[in-house]
Amino acid sequence: MARISRRIGSIAESATLAVDGKAKALKAAGRPVIGFGAGEPDFPTPDYIVEAAVAAARNPKYHRYSPAAGLPELRAAIAEKTMRDSGYRIDASQVMVTNGGKQAVYNAFATLLDPGDEVIVPAPYWTTYPEAIRLAGGVPVEVFAGPEQGYKVTIDQLEAALTEKTKVLLFVSPSNPTGAVYSPEQVAEIGRWAASKDLWVITDEIYEHLTYDDAVFTSIATAAPELGDKVIILNGVAKTYAMTGWRVGWMAGPLDVIKAATNLQSHATSNVSNVSQIAALAAVSGPLDAVAEMRTAFDRRRKAMVSALNAIDGVNCPVPEGAFYAYSDVRGLLGREIRGVVPNTSAELAALILEQVEVAVVPGEAFGPSGYIRMSYALGDADLAEGVGRLATLLGEAK
Repeated sequence: MARISRRIGSIAESATLAVDGKAKALKAAGRPVIGFGAGEPDFPTPDYIVEAAVAAARNPKYHRYSPAAGLPELRAAIAEKTMRDSGYRIDASQVMVTNGGKQAVYNAFATLLDPGDEVIVPAPYWTTYPEAIRLAGGVPVEVFAGPEQGYKVTIDQLEAALTEKTKVLLFVSPSNPTGAVYSPEQVAEIGRWAASKDLWVITDEIYEHLTYDDAVFTSIATAAPELGDKVIILNGVAKTYAMTGWRVGWMAGPLDVIKAATNLQSHATSNVSNVSQIAALAAVSGPLDAVAEMRTAFDRRRKAMVSALNAIDGVNCPVPEGAFYAYSDVRGLLGREIRGVVPNTSAELAALILEQVEVAVVPGEAFGPSGYIRMSYALGDADLAEGVGRLATLLGEAK
């Protein structure tokens, strides 16, 4: 009898966390590694959020269990924030607070999917999506959009992926890992298509405040009212407020789905840390000034990174319009010799980069097809310049 269940044994490790963990381990050992792996802002959490958490930690009220779905005041604030930012009206009862965005992702799929149900997953995708779908018994159906189409799927592609088993469309804009942002018209068109097929839409809006140039965030829940109540919004405070370690996310949707997901969470984890929930309350109900400052820094780094990457022969990096990732097409480097090694996959190229110049990047295999690398520009300006410089030196030697 197997020691590990097939269900758990089949899950792939989070590639982004694996790369980040390896980079941090090497740095702890004294190696000058620069990590572009994790999507983690280098800024501290804003002071007013930290102070709210400190006050909560001193209040005995928050030393006890609280409702599994979240503190009532936080659920109400999230409902108000959803109306403010997404234009989508929901009641506090339609919100469930989760232990980070990842639990919201898992809870949503676990609540909707029965074994064999299919989920259309635009690729490149965040590494956790297909694993969460499989854990819930579902089947991820990948639809790949390459750089030639701005990493954005088309209706024709979605139509080709549709089967009688399709139950859910996953929609993410701005995108991790590509930084692609769908236009309001594209969002509405995809939403109307999903509605016409009677599909659920799970939309991850965690990068909603991080768009650049003329790109704008558009919630599919608002852009396509035809979807009715068959929309689940996933979100959290991690990226917008530099709160990755606080572990607060949420899912918002129809009342029956939220009640069922809360039942699941009541057995899995119960309530999210009350101190973290109060910090999240301060974040979502507070001003967006600190967010604007971070976005300005990300924009500066975005431009510097993309310019430097596109100057390397064999690298094609479309300009990301949102989030804080650059997704480069490196197929022009595969099969070429670099310091005596001929990488044939982006995984092999990423390993070579780490070994030779101590720069950690995430290979395309983590997000879909091989031939690409993802680099986060959420790290500091000096590290970004040094890391991209090392990369340019190494890849410039390709023969």
